[in-house]
Amino acid sequence: MNKQYKIPLLLLVSLLTTSFFYQQKPTLYIIGDSTVQNNNKEKWGWGTILSDYLDTNRINISNQAIAGRSSRTFLKEGRWEHIDSLLKPGDYVMMQFGHNDGAKPDTNKAGYRGTLKGTGEDTVVLTWPGGKKETVHTYGWYIRKYVRGAKAKGAIPIVLSMIPRNIWVDRKVVLADKDFGKWAKEVAQQENVPFIDLNSLTAEKYNVIGPDKVKSFFPIDHTHTNKTGATINAESVVQGIRQLTGFSLNSYLVQMDNSTIPATGQRVHQ
Repeated sequence: MNKQYKIPLLLLVSLLTTSFFYQQKPTLYIIGDSTVQNNNKEKWGWGTILSDYLDTNRINISNQAIAGRSSRTFLKEGRWEHIDSLLKPGDYVMMQFGHNDGAKPDTNKAGYRGTLKGTGEDTVVLTWPGGKKETVHTYGWYIRKYVRGAKAKGAIPIVLSMIPRNIWVDRKVVLADKDFGKWAKEVAQQENVPFIDLNSLTAEKYNVIGPDKVKSFFPIDHTHTNKTGATINAESVVQGIRQLTGFSLNSYLVQMDNSTIPATGQRVHQ
């Protein structure tokens, strides 16, 4: 063989081999907002950290979360359609929304991302300038859309409640257990899919650390964490995975030498 073709051929074989193994491995897709995907100097999302806790030689991680999106706009902008086109049997879809869903849905800037409250089939029809109509659903409807879409492709959905904000009452973190955290859990139960109560898991850690120290995890506002805060949230996600006893994603977790994350808890069947 002519030497000038040898190196390019070896490179081609290497690229094809890498591509083959990437496609053969399952992929964990993560969808959500800026609390899941951020890696600048001050704001960090937990999805960016999560790869430190998973064996990436055996599972791919694709963090598709994007700042500013709600459960509604992630679908509206075609972002879910893209992920849906990539899903294959054995993949996982981890979803966390809620931080941007709270506004009343309307055609003003403030209501662009808002969803209706609850998990029901309620709708409201908006008419945008130019006459285009949009049917807006409940938060639970959108989460259910992602869950059922993943199932239809043979992928395994995992619903998470949103991370807690740095808001305290009587030195206890305010939980989302009466709105978005509650609704996320309800959808997971209705659809019989794994649920990780990230809101409560991290809040429990914050309550032990205390408000003065936790404040340092939120350098910009009460919603976005720095890298330290994102790491705590990622560890809570891992804790939640381990609590899902019998769940297949457990087998991809790496054992951390300094890990204090519990390994037992709620049982699921996958």
